[in-house]
Amino acid sequence: MTDIHPTAVVEKGAEIADGAVVGPYCVIGPHVVLEAGVKLSSHVVVTGRTKIGANSMIFPFASVGHQPQDLKYHGEPSRLEIGRNTILREHVTVNPGTEGGGMLTRIGDNCLLMIGAHVAHDCIIGDHVILVNGATLGGHVEIGDWAILGGLSAVHQFVRIGRHAMIGGMSGVESDVIPYGSVVGNRAHLAGLNLVGLKRRNFSRDTIHNLRRAYRLIFAQEGTQAERLTDVADLFSTVEPVMEIVQFMSGDSSRSICQPLLEDAA
Repeated sequence: MTDIHPTAVVEKGAEIADGAVVGPYCVIGPHVVLEAGVKLSSHVVVTGRTKIGANSMIFPFASVGHQPQDLKYHGEPSRLEIGRNTILREHVTVNPGTEGGGMLTRIGDNCLLMIGAHVAHDCIIGDHVILVNGATLGGHVEIGDWAILGGLSAVHQFVRIGRHAMIGGMSGVESDVIPYGSVVGNRAHLAGLNLVGLKRRNFSRDTIHNLRRAYRLIFAQEGTQAERLTDVADLFSTVEPVMEIVQFMSGDSSRSICQPLLEDAA
């Protein structure tokens, strides 16, 4: 059985699975899908072609699925998907996709978006991602699994952030951030590897050692970046996390790679 508070407004056409809870003064649009166990606490608005995965929770005054803040949007039937066991805290805003970006914004499973976080149109967010209070994503941002964005950080549109990366609080990120990287500052620079995150997630001592060696080689001053990546790929071809960085840096992107300061690359 669903539990819908009598003060909630649920428009005809909305699909609400058994076990979902819609709290006081929530508003649910006609194309919304709430899977089993979803809980909207109160004063939550969910609209658009939005699907929220099982057992996710949304807290008061969140705005989910309203049209993007993109002047090129002209009412196309784009979508928003939020995964399972994901939490959106108070005043979070999430927009659906646009015709120019694949028509889809997606947030993965087991994510936490803290108070006031914003996810713009066409963003693709992996699993176990944390956006701390006030973190803001421009359109078309891609974030890998287990990444953490510190409070009041801002990510430029079309930036890619690799898996297990850490973005320091109040950082302005204009360039792609390598997997396992840690960036900080305005404008943000690469400050090393996310060693705390690697240890918390039980990466082996050998893997961390190899990542540190590869990092120093990738961001050395000798040769071109392409030459250094080739050397690292030859030396660490069997070390999956290192090869993930190599593949990330070799991928197509409209943004440059976030670089360390000279002293941080040593």
